[in-house]
Amino acid sequence: MAYRHLLSPGRIGAMNLRNRIFMTPMGSNLADEDGITGERLRAYYVARAKGGAALITMGSVSIGYPDGSGNYRNEAISHDRHVPGVRALADEVHAHGAKLAMQLQHAGLVAMNDMLAGRPIWTPSVPEVGKSDGDMMAGFLPDELAIFAAPFAAMGEPKYRVMTAQDIEELVQMFASAALRAKGAGVDAVEIHAGHGYLISSFLNPLINRRDDAYGGTAENRARILGDIIRGIRAAVGPDMPIWPRIDSQHFLIDGGITVEDAIVTARLAVEAGADAIHVSADGHPGRGLTYSTGHATNVPNGFVPAAERIKAAVDVPVICPGRIEPEDADRFIAAGKLDFVTMGRKLLADPALPAKLAAGTPEEVRPCVYCYTCISQIFFSRHVKCAVNPETAYERERALQPAATPRHVAVIGGGPAGMEVSLRLAQRGHRVTLIEASTGLGGTARFASIAYAPNQRIVDWLKRQVAQEKAITVRLGTTATPELLRTLAPDEVVVATGARRALPPIPGADRANVFSGDEMRSLMLGQDLDRLAGKVDAKTRAAMRLGALTGLTARPGFVRAASAHWMPFGERIVIVGGELVGMELAEFLAERGRTVTIVDEAPVFGAGLQVVRRWRVLDDLKKLGVTMLTGAQDIAIGEGTVSYANAGGQVRTIAADQVIVAKGATGDTRLADILREAGFSVRSIGDANGVGYIEGAIQDAAETALAI
Repeated sequence: MAYRHLLSPGRIGAMNLRNRIFMTPMGSNLADEDGITGERLRAYYVARAKGGAALITMGSVSIGYPDGSGNYRNEAISHDRHVPGVRALADEVHAHGAKLAMQLQHAGLVAMNDMLAGRPIWTPSVPEVGKSDGDMMAGFLPDELAIFAAPFAAMGEPKYRVMTAQDIEELVQMFASAALRAKGAGVDAVEIHAGHGYLISSFLNPLINRRDDAYGGTAENRARILGDIIRGIRAAVGPDMPIWPRIDSQHFLIDGGITVEDAIVTARLAVEAGADAIHVSADGHPGRGLTYSTGHATNVPNGFVPAAERIKAAVDVPVICPGRIEPEDADRFIAAGKLDFVTMGRKLLADPALPAKLAAGTPEEVRPCVYCYTCISQIFFSRHVKCAVNPETAYERERALQPAATPRHVAVIGGGPAGMEVSLRLAQRGHRVTLIEASTGLGGTARFASIAYAPNQRIVDWLKRQVAQEKAITVRLGTTATPELLRTLAPDEVVVATGARRALPPIPGADRANVFSGDEMRSLMLGQDLDRLAGKVDAKTRAAMRLGALTGLTARPGFVRAASAHWMPFGERIVIVGGELVGMELAEFLAERGRTVTIVDEAPVFGAGLQVVRRWRVLDDLKKLGVTMLTGAQDIAIGEGTVSYANAGGQVRTIAADQVIVAKGATGDTRLADILREAGFSVRSIGDANGVGYIEGAIQDAAETALAI
């Protein structure tokens, strides 16, 4: 059987598990007011239990709510009033064959609700490094910064409570009482959050913990509080309820923090205190945006596996490991004895049924995560979790597909992500769909985006496969949608998903032969409409790209990515006008292929269209690649082999450029929708046709439209 080890039963303490896949504990901001587990939060977790995960872990559940809680919609188990909602969740999770764990948390230095209320935040020592000491703020767009910074402006300077021995005893009792309450609510296991900058991790972290008593100094002393908490919980819940901590295996982006050697000491002491497993994670500099894609939700495939392997060699209990682990890799690591269980967060947001689909032998059916960090980015703006590729995440009730009361014939115009997603969802509701695409293949502009950012290819390919196997969808490629054609088809409804209009903005010199618009770049890289490039690309290059299109090679983003590493029809110096998502992804793509790249734009911060956590990552990657990023540029003009601009001081500067790519100017385009409405059709427009929203906007629009028809 494929995934034999990943799908094999497992055991932690007295708890039997149907496979080795856990849902990662993640803050979701989906709780009802007062920390209550309500219907929306239950639907979110139950979808993952129904999808086949062995263990659902409620993330960052407050033990003292509102005291010590971090998020505005924090889940809580601090009072008896929290029990009924958790009990209802436990019953539903169990009904679907999964087990329920609860991650108990005191937020400590990041207890936002304490700070907002003017309460002192608990800490082992006054911290010497914090969120204000890094580069996080520089990566926010102006409107984002206003949202993120507003609470801090209201609360003023934080007040610290350096914990006394009595406070530590109180904390141990809070954890024990919360665990006992969880057990009474039907929860099967408890995880102690001892990572990610929260209170216990502050004790473990030598950069924060400067105490000179029994809880500071050596790694053993710093781990003492975790041992006390484990023993306190064990005394409260008895011998059979599994208990384990989630610990940081290392600190990235900062010197002097936790090391793997420290984590091994902590893991051993936790097991001595009674822990039944160890959950391995990582952290980083609290003030650097890059931490959130390096530590908490690593951008590196299998990023924490080496640390997990070392910790597993040091303890005799199961080891749980997260960190962008694909199912095939997880199966291999479990077989090799490097770890015992994997947690999946982003993957199970993209497809809650991933475990069931693996068990059914249909891994190709799994809707793929594209690692865009849409989910994690929401927390910075006190918004609930969502997923760019799965519109039902956090909308499990609102967007659940129900059979249509009156099946209809719907014509969908445009075969990009929006058009494919709405076609699928309409067909799943029982409608008959004719999907009309003017080009010779499905994918739309996302095919070009897949060249610059490889994970996009996964969702495009998945959508194409799903459309191809859906019998209720008829695909018409190479077909122009006209009123005459639609009269012949006689649809009941028309959905226009033709994408954005990409006219060149009024930049002096934009008509020069060395200037490429976004559409022209797409034509070149995909080998389409090459005659339009006759004055910009020589005949030999056009012939080569045309041959690539005829043989189907340019339709394969992976081939284009590989081939472009060896040859591209561009000079050495490239200036990109436009610092939004498209411009930044193109800059990274070109710089990785040895080009000297400059991005110039009037925007004060680059990266609009990228979610903030991924933006921090991309900005850092571009710096490492040597890309020059010129923000706040005015009066941009293109000359003969140059681009000029005025800087913040009004000085005119000039950049040498062999080619210039204009990666801005895209706007919504409802022209076709308007024509069809005037012709008497019932028309809805979705996706970039309504304004650029990228894949996330396309998928969300498709879901809402499919429900409305």
